[in-house]
Amino acid sequence: MLWLVVAALAVRQMAVVLRQPPGERLTDLETWIGENGVLHVTGSLYDSDRFTGTPFAGLVLKPLTRMAEQSLGVAWTFGTLLLVAALGIVAARALPGPVSRRTALLAAPVAISLLMLSLPVRNALHLGQTSILPVLLVLLGCFAARGERASGVLIGLAAALQPTVLLFAVLLWLTGRRRAALTGGAAFAACTASAWAAMPGDSWTYWVHHVAGTGLGGNADSLANQSLHGALLRAGLAGPLEIALFVVLAAAVCFLGLRRAARYAADGQLLLAVAVTGCVAVAVSPTAWQHQLLWVLLAVVGRVGRRASDRPVWPVVVVLVITLPGTMLLPNMAVLFPVRDNVLLIVALAAACAVPFLPRTSEYWQHPIPTDHAAPVPARWSRIPLLPFWRRVLSRPNLLLELLLIRVVYSAYAHVRLAATAGRATAERHGRQIHSIEQWLHIDIEHWANHAVVNVGRLRGFFDHYYTTFHFIVPLTILGVLYVRRPADYRWARSTIGFATLFALVGFWLYPLAPPRLMPGLGFIDTVHGVQDFAKPDYGSLTAMTNQYAAMPSLHFGWSLWCGVVVVMLAPKTWMKALGLLHPLFTVSAIVATANHWVLDAVGGAAVVVLGFGLAYVLAGPRALRPGTVPAAAKPRDDLERSVPVPVPRSTDEATGDATDDVVGSKQH
Repeated sequence: MLWLVVAALAVRQMAVVLRQPPGERLTDLETWIGENGVLHVTGSLYDSDRFTGTPFAGLVLKPLTRMAEQSLGVAWTFGTLLLVAALGIVAARALPGPVSRRTALLAAPVAISLLMLSLPVRNALHLGQTSILPVLLVLLGCFAARGERASGVLIGLAAALQPTVLLFAVLLWLTGRRRAALTGGAAFAACTASAWAAMPGDSWTYWVHHVAGTGLGGNADSLANQSLHGALLRAGLAGPLEIALFVVLAAAVCFLGLRRAARYAADGQLLLAVAVTGCVAVAVSPTAWQHQLLWVLLAVVGRVGRRASDRPVWPVVVVLVITLPGTMLLPNMAVLFPVRDNVLLIVALAAACAVPFLPRTSEYWQHPIPTDHAAPVPARWSRIPLLPFWRRVLSRPNLLLELLLIRVVYSAYAHVRLAATAGRATAERHGRQIHSIEQWLHIDIEHWANHAVVNVGRLRGFFDHYYTTFHFIVPLTILGVLYVRRPADYRWARSTIGFATLFALVGFWLYPLAPPRLMPGLGFIDTVHGVQDFAKPDYGSLTAMTNQYAAMPSLHFGWSLWCGVVVVMLAPKTWMKALGLLHPLFTVSAIVATANHWVLDAVGGAAVVVLGFGLAYVLAGPRALRPGTVPAAAKPRDDLERSVPVPVPRSTDEATGDATDDVVGSKQH
């Protein structure tokens, strides 16, 4: 099945590239070897900044100018995908041992899939870049080549295409493979000398005037340049001060990163050592464009954390950062812009200099501290069996991983919600349907409530503020309190609201609905956004921010109902439960009074919440675990994790007949 996924991804990536118009696909390749490309015209390769490769790369690409453009595009894309597949297979076979049979079987297709989904590979396919080849040559030199000479030659060839890769010769030297290091340096020098002999002017321009390519390509301060040099320029530094600071930081990163890489290589984690060295090369390169950042993904093989619950944090962070843009990972807040704009560089620096990867000699390498799970709970109804792979976790989840996943899931939800629209005519037709049903049921109170609120200034202001403010604040507050005080219940509650939101997305997609405020001719007043111009199909700039027709079901009411249910179920005081019920009451009043939803939208929101709770019950059983279901090893580890009741059963002494208390509530550390 995983290999079928690999094949599907390969076909999709090839189709995405080849279906683009000729002027918009393989743009860098076209710039080099097209009819008017820099490799066709007379003069220097670097008369413009369109060609960013080394003179040796130009020498290698020169023969391709004789191929037809259409056939070259197909062959180039297919060949790039073959390089990605070879890279994934080599990386999978280089995993540090011991490796289980299942890992050995799954590693190659999983590695290839992650590579194809990564931003560097997608960018390289779109541009027609050669950046995958140096990575593959290095991995072949480290893991597949036989003999020191072959390893050195492959790494030297890679460095001739991408100069910062010469750092791998330093890694070979530090790990005792000095003959391979010397051979790599000699191969790099030979390739560079051959290009210098064939193109002396271009070589002088690249190596002397541009100092190993500095200043070629796009602006060095653009977001696409994820190197220390680019980050310093984006921070506002320039001139000699920036250059001096860059040199100092680059030297420090090289020293720390290469020492760490040599240590991991000596520990038997050569693939991690290669990844760390590649991350160093990314950071210290004058320009590290997106298609050159594949080294960051290789760092996923490092193991971090003593606890099994913390072990997925680093791989998930790396995969998310290398496959999703920074705008999806972090919210659009000015204070986070320095992190969001340099997120790939930050992860590369962390892998190179900071992340405490476990050595293979650690007792936690193969056997991390296990995660506490509750014993399986039978379903209340035998017709609803629990899925065996879903186990109730009692310990608190990792906060970084939780925040990152919540942000990514919400960003994906926002994108799907924005895309789930079928046009104004369909949405208004559905709006008339809902209005007719409400009239038949005699619950069409929206117009009365809307105009009643409009005429009372303070009431209008209250509902407008409540509608725009409390939708996110209250659910996040409840999740935060549960995370700190009742972690087992936090996981269960988080799953229910997540399932409810997924069901709501299906509703947005299948039934786009115009809210009352966007129904022409019915006389509703939009108290939140102001008067709408119905002559404009997109209603100004609102549609660019969110899908105006994602009204059925109402997640405003759905999330507020979820808050009320959770508070009623978990709050210890009666007044807290009553206060929790006020939130859905105020929310349903606000969505109707502001003309943002129909009454039946609230019914739909309640339905998806019921489905969310129901699915969580089917997967994980009831929230409160039954007596005798919590094993000794799964008991809470601290006072804040006592949300799951641990019963103290009474047993009868067979000899005396006296009832004694079995101590099952003692702490396990």
